[in-house]
Amino acid sequence: MDWLEPVLTALVVVAVALSLVAVRRLERRNRRWRDVLRARFLYGVPWGTLIIIAFVLAFYLFVQDGISDFDSPVVKPFRAWSFFYPLGILSSSFSHAHAGHITGNLIGTVVAAPIAEYAWGHYPRERDGSDGWGPKWLHNPWVRACAIFPGAVVLVGLFTGLFALGPVIGFSGVVYAFAGFAIVRYPIVTLIATVGLQSVVSRTFDALQTPIGYYVAQPQGPSPPSWATIAIQGHALGFFIGLFLALALFRYRGHRPNALYLWIAVLVYGFSKSLWAIYWFGGADVYILLQGPGVIAVIALAAVVVVAVAGSDRGLAPRWLERRFSRPTADEVRSNGLLARVLERGTPQSASSEGSNPKGRARLERIRELVARPRSSLPAPLTDYSRQSVAIVVLLVVLAAITGPAIPVNLFVYDGDGEGYGETTITIEDYSVTYAEDVDNPIASVVGVEEFDPGSLDASGVIVSSPERQIWTEAVSANQLAFSGEATVTVGGPAWRDSVTAEREGWSPVGNDTVYQVWLEDDDDRVLAHTSNESRAGAQIDGQNITVGAEDGEFYLEVSDRAESLLSADNGEAADQDGTVTAERVELPAENETASVGTLEFVRVDDDLYVTTGETIVQIASKESYN
Repeated sequence: MDWLEPVLTALVVVAVALSLVAVRRLERRNRRWRDVLRARFLYGVPWGTLIIIAFVLAFYLFVQDGISDFDSPVVKPFRAWSFFYPLGILSSSFSHAHAGHITGNLIGTVVAAPIAEYAWGHYPRERDGSDGWGPKWLHNPWVRACAIFPGAVVLVGLFTGLFALGPVIGFSGVVYAFAGFAIVRYPIVTLIATVGLQSVVSRTFDALQTPIGYYVAQPQGPSPPSWATIAIQGHALGFFIGLFLALALFRYRGHRPNALYLWIAVLVYGFSKSLWAIYWFGGADVYILLQGPGVIAVIALAAVVVVAVAGSDRGLAPRWLERRFSRPTADEVRSNGLLARVLERGTPQSASSEGSNPKGRARLERIRELVARPRSSLPAPLTDYSRQSVAIVVLLVVLAAITGPAIPVNLFVYDGDGEGYGETTITIEDYSVTYAEDVDNPIASVVGVEEFDPGSLDASGVIVSSPERQIWTEAVSANQLAFSGEATVTVGGPAWRDSVTAEREGWSPVGNDTVYQVWLEDDDDRVLAHTSNESRAGAQIDGQNITVGAEDGEFYLEVSDRAESLLSADNGEAADQDGTVTAERVELPAENETASVGTLEFVRVDDDLYVTTGETIVQIASKESYN
């Protein structure tokens, strides 16, 4: 059946091609697709999009060394760890964590970037280049397609890398900027493309790679909820950047989209792309989802964006309030018959009558004063500032609120104090790899999380650090390692990599915690990085306690009298009431071997440990198993 998958892959391609041909023949339009594209694109090709895709893919292959292992590139040196680590800040937006990560972002780029590039256009508004701004060379279609558009994309990527919250990585912030830009000019088209067409392209690509997949249900290790793995702040930051770029460009061009279409597009896009998923950390492996506030924020965002893009230049006050506080102008007064007659009493012909009536003259002066006043007595902010300008200011405030928290986090400086956390450290170039449990996370201390829940973000697991790169991260959590038993951590830099493997070995006494050791291994060394505390079995055999422990890379069994449960010596050894040590140790027997302590005999059968005494046989411990 090896021939089946290539045949199915070819059939997928044929199905797509035939569908396009059928639609093209049935569509009745005066202009061909190519003519439509050529109206905005040079030779009908989105050159800027292709250049950006080639750049991101080349960075993944040759800088992150994805060409050596496409599924597992070098990641850690390309995250935005700190303002004081320029390589991470400059490269984070163009780097990716794994093959699925870059594939998803490039598919998003294929769908959204051409719409944004089409809205920008390779040609100036007038084909003769008289666009009214910039030097002549800026109007050259080749420059606009191959320099200005890709250059703007790179600048957006640098901005998102600079103000993303935490050590993020990925091109998704720029993909959201494409969508934010395109949605202002083509709301419904962008919505259909990013929500519907992107799923079609993604699934088709998967079918080309794996026409037939075989899946086996397996237990899963501890992992955060799906929304907690999304860089919501980075996505929102990119979307807002795209919005503001579109606001500036299309306001200059005098374009205003349909308000209803824009509102629907922003609302549906925000929900479908999880911009509502505002979350925070509530402790170790605990996440707090602010779902209600997030939904309110997306709905409010849709309304504010519509007003900022398509709102009127009228003041903030509604019409009924303006009418309530408005005063008539002189022309409006004179157009009113009754008021006109009253004012006529102030003319020279009626001067004599005014003189004989001082009260009447005072009323006329009062009317003239009211007519001379400004049209509205509302506060100036309600009349002088348009709704559109206020909405733009609101969006700027939101953008500042999004970028602001990233500044203290990205000012993080790691001085290397954490290198002594583990019992043993493996050093590769400027990286230190160790294993530690319940240690302070220096990044969490930057934002003061401990003020809300002290110790909630303590780290346990394989720690990778580098003072030169401002890196400190829990690369593999202790829970993950306990589930899988083994994990590989990759470190490196531009065009080089190395790896360290962490391996956990443990024995679980019946009724109590597992005793385990963690080893770290690279190409040159294998070192013991961590040893847990000993643990006593819950059962007593012949009035004796049995404890499983580890020391110097070996597991041992310790047998002590029942009195040891009441008293213990300062040195940790068991003692009776007279202070005499009563504990005896023996090395845990090898597979299918035995060991004896007094009247107890320990028998190991594969990965299970039994104790026998007389005619009694009891399982006392088992080797820790992993998935």
